[in-house]
Amino acid sequence: MTAKPTAAFLDFATLGPGVDTARLDELVDARYYDRTEPRDVAARLADCEIAILNKTKVSGDAIRASKKLKLITLSATGTDNVDVATARECGVAVANTRDYCSTSLSQHVFALILGLTQQIVGYDALVREGAWQKSRTFALFNYPIRELAGRTLGIVGWGALGQAVAHLGEAFGMRVLVAARLGTPRDQVPKDRVHFDELLPQVDVLTLHCPLNAVTKHMIAAPQLKRMKRDALLINTARGGLIDSAALVAALRSGEIGGAGIDVLPSEPPPAEQPLLAAGIPNLIVTPHVAWAAREARQRALDQVTENIADFLRGGKLRRVA
Repeated sequence: MTAKPTAAFLDFATLGPGVDTARLDELVDARYYDRTEPRDVAARLADCEIAILNKTKVSGDAIRASKKLKLITLSATGTDNVDVATARECGVAVANTRDYCSTSLSQHVFALILGLTQQIVGYDALVREGAWQKSRTFALFNYPIRELAGRTLGIVGWGALGQAVAHLGEAFGMRVLVAARLGTPRDQVPKDRVHFDELLPQVDVLTLHCPLNAVTKHMIAAPQLKRMKRDALLINTARGGLIDSAALVAALRSGEIGGAGIDVLPSEPPPAEQPLLAAGIPNLIVTPHVAWAAREARQRALDQVTENIADFLRGGKLRRVA
């Protein structure tokens, strides 16, 4: 009987509890580490053919030092934490996972939108403070509530996630506008897209679903916030670096925009001094990078990792990026 290839899951804890590893364990001899510091990556991969990871950084030096390594497969879509160029040079394949959390994430986007639109946090606080119990009317009207139907949803990033959010927006009766890729000249914007600068003043809700790179970093900063409606909502479940945190805090405190729902921050876990974690910021909901984290989505990610490995062992290139 042929021995199973050896694999190390370098940051298994990032998949959270409740995922089933049975299929993966049938395929490989897997070692599970809750987390791995960059300095320990090479040692843990020293006798492994397969590296499995989510957010752990795998440097070029670690790849070159891992002489038996043949495949790096991520339980995430982004590969910026892996030196892909060095992997190619060393003949190490790299694969990722795709479209595994669209349902979970799109639900979360609308949980944030509805939480802000229906003023869930504010009204819950009033009830807990006893305001409803002391009211002389059957309902409280301290915070304005608006319907989503007929309002404009702007989407930046038209991949599987953006499309899933658009589908829900249409179900709520919203008008959906999709931004052209940032940097696209105005005269080259496709007919079914809107130039980003022209999109900003039109939207009632702007939701971000694009990657973080040199072009998109701080794509939402003070100038862009000033172009938005004063009652517009900003939702970010993509990458924290897409938004200038300090500028968003200033806009929320001054009433320049209506509210924000944030699931990602530039550094995670965030430092205590992160501006969006300050007390007393109005109309802000911050969640700890959980938009993707429904159990079904986390299991789907692990299943795709298993599929990637099985396909690689058969000589295939499923979900390969290198």
